[in-house]
Amino acid sequence: MAINYSSFLFLLSTVLTLYLFASCSLEKVEANRFEEMKANLQHQTHVVSLNSLKPADVCSTPAKGSEISSKLLKVAHKYGPCSPLKKEGKSKLLNLTQILIDDQTRVNSIQSKISNQQSTVADSTVKLPAKSGESLGTGNYVVNIGFGTPEQNFTVFFDTGSDLTWIQCLPCSRHCYTQQDPYFNSSASSTYSNVPCGSNSCSQLKSTGYGQSSCTTNCIYGASYGDGSYTQGYYATDTLTLSSSDVFSNFEFGCGENNDGTFGSTDGLLGLGRNQISMVSQTAQKYGKLFSYCLPSTTSSTGFLAFGSQAGSSSSPQYTPLLTDSNHPSFYFLNMTGISVGGKKLSISESVFTTSGTIIDSGTVITRLAPTAYSALRSAFRQAMSKYPPAPPYSLFDTCYDLSSGYNTVDIPSIVLHFGGGTDLNVDKSGILYYISSNIYCLAFAANSDDTDLEILGNTQQKTFEVVYNVAGGKLGFGAGACT
Repeated sequence: MAINYSSFLFLLSTVLTLYLFASCSLEKVEANRFEEMKANLQHQTHVVSLNSLKPADVCSTPAKGSEISSKLLKVAHKYGPCSPLKKEGKSKLLNLTQILIDDQTRVNSIQSKISNQQSTVADSTVKLPAKSGESLGTGNYVVNIGFGTPEQNFTVFFDTGSDLTWIQCLPCSRHCYTQQDPYFNSSASSTYSNVPCGSNSCSQLKSTGYGQSSCTTNCIYGASYGDGSYTQGYYATDTLTLSSSDVFSNFEFGCGENNDGTFGSTDGLLGLGRNQISMVSQTAQKYGKLFSYCLPSTTSSTGFLAFGSQAGSSSSPQYTPLLTDSNHPSFYFLNMTGISVGGKKLSISESVFTTSGTIIDSGTVITRLAPTAYSALRSAFRQAMSKYPPAPPYSLFDTCYDLSSGYNTVDIPSIVLHFGGGTDLNVDKSGILYYISSNIYCLAFAANSDDTDLEILGNTQQKTFEVVYNVAGGKLGFGAGACT
């Protein structure tokens, strides 16, 4: 039988095309499978250079997040070489033991405000007792802001766990601790004014727990902290300057003339809590209660603090709902739902997290978990790290390793914190192991005393993420790799 030559060529061409397509498809499948396996492996482990976890003496320019625009405030660790506080001389490193003691004091102060009678989270609402009136301790990261006309510059903590913004002021009628910058001279500002006792602003201050009953003519504020530190003075208004284009007249703040405690040489505090007197609320008309920050991976690098449209612009954040309560408006509550270690979700009932409740806090250093949750995390972490020699416990930490025997790098399991809305925080490697001394490193988490104690997502586990607080939108986002 004769074969049509044209038909034969068409048939041969079709067979070859199908073969090549099948081959390419298989190669693509294998390539995709390889990439997926590689991604899964990366999701399960981190290879960490130990030197990257050690504090450095020189301020380094971050690979990302280094371009601080006119609308972004540069964030630095208060004890690191990038801190503006280093002007006082060689930057002073606080003893690590004292850092962790101060951290536990702050945690105790926060948890003292949350009774064990709080109800479980439901419908994005957590019911808590009314604010006790005692303010919270300070944090670890500082920014530069300006007050007055003409502008006087100050280095202050920023703190999502505090509402009141305050600085030290002349004439320091009772006592001011030593700070790096000159004290604020209200007499030199043409826009300064004391808030009157009978004003709505003074009433509002009292309702938040910062007002003093001794008020007669001018409104008096007071804030005490868990470690015994305190600030007291006049509640006042003046011009707040963040940048040349971000200037706020009649900003309400504490002008402290009686202050003492463990504030170091910082000039005061920028309150980023949720209450009505916080900076977030006072600047809502311009910023829409939207701000973000990125904390650097080490104390020798810098991050940023952003407001308004700049917040969230440095990353692609995943959002989880913010939980709110009108009786306890200061804190930022989240719905934690689980934890994964090395790519495997731990067997922890979600009721463990809803029983305790969880807040995110810029000023707490180490994340505190319910004992049940921490025990599961610790067990999985120890199993994954079994090839490394253990070291004795240190302060808050009970899972430590002696990496003195020639280790330059270490393989550590990933830790992922799961939140409501399907949002995952894949903790950066800088937030998993905590440098103690020489060659000792510890798991950077700690347990609460009881499963009913409030859980706190600390700043160590927030490192390198842009944490976006969309307060008006009722959500909080995590954007990976926004600063390094």
